[in-house]
Amino acid sequence: MTISAGIDIGTSTIKASLFKVENGEETWLSRYVMRIRQRDPLELARVAFDAVLEDAKIPAEEVDYIATTGEGESVPFHTGHFYSMTTHARGAVYLDPESRAALDIGALHGRAILIDERGKVLSYKMTSQCASGSGQFLENIARYLGIAQEEIGALSREGENPEVVSSICAVLAETDVINMVSRGISTPNILKGIHLSMAARLSKLLKSIGARDGTVLVTGGLALDNGLVAALEEDISHIKDMKIAVRSHPDSIYAGAIGAALWGAFRFEKLAAANQASKAA
Repeated sequence: MTISAGIDIGTSTIKASLFKVENGEETWLSRYVMRIRQRDPLELARVAFDAVLEDAKIPAEEVDYIATTGEGESVPFHTGHFYSMTTHARGAVYLDPESRAALDIGALHGRAILIDERGKVLSYKMTSQCASGSGQFLENIARYLGIAQEEIGALSREGENPEVVSSICAVLAETDVINMVSRGISTPNILKGIHLSMAARLSKLLKSIGARDGTVLVTGGLALDNGLVAALEEDISHIKDMKIAVRSHPDSIYAGAIGAALWGAFRFEKLAAANQASKAA
């Protein structure tokens, strides 16, 4: 039996997960998420790790492997670090075994990842950091419009005449939104226009990595924005050579932490087997 923890440090949140792997069966023991809010991410990583241990009633000394991902390479107590595209790929397959691509939409960028049934990365591509297709951009727009982030998806789905944002640069796109407000464009139509603009860029990412059919799981901070997911479905439906099913999962935000924990358990078991073989020789 292997107990493994995964800690995913993003731009705005920290996610942690704890898994038990025994005889090939993966059991999710605990999870935890917290906002960073200008605090030290490395200190918060310890808070998140302690939280999953307390929830699972497992002492720290029983954890065989502590894997980090995202910006977690400097976490002082970690055992190993995995690239985030690798962990999101593995996490996507865990959450939805039919996933053959993951679309990680975080605070600063979007990333499309083509994967196989094991969660192995076959290809990937990401947006630029300054792009308007990010969680930070949407958060800024919500603040300007005077709405909560949790309201964005529902309001977007009410839009009937969306005003599409043409600017790729987040700063220019925010200026577009200010102009829309001054012209009396409704909040639902502004938000749906933003979502459609984001969806068009994300669909191009999927197409560029060779995702033409199968299931795409949306991961990252915007995975639960049902307005964005709906816009993605709408945009992809208009692309002739793409037959993709876009899905989200209630636990999509944990994909990176899940993947880190599972890859950590895999690495630990491989190292343990190698050590046993070496001793036997």
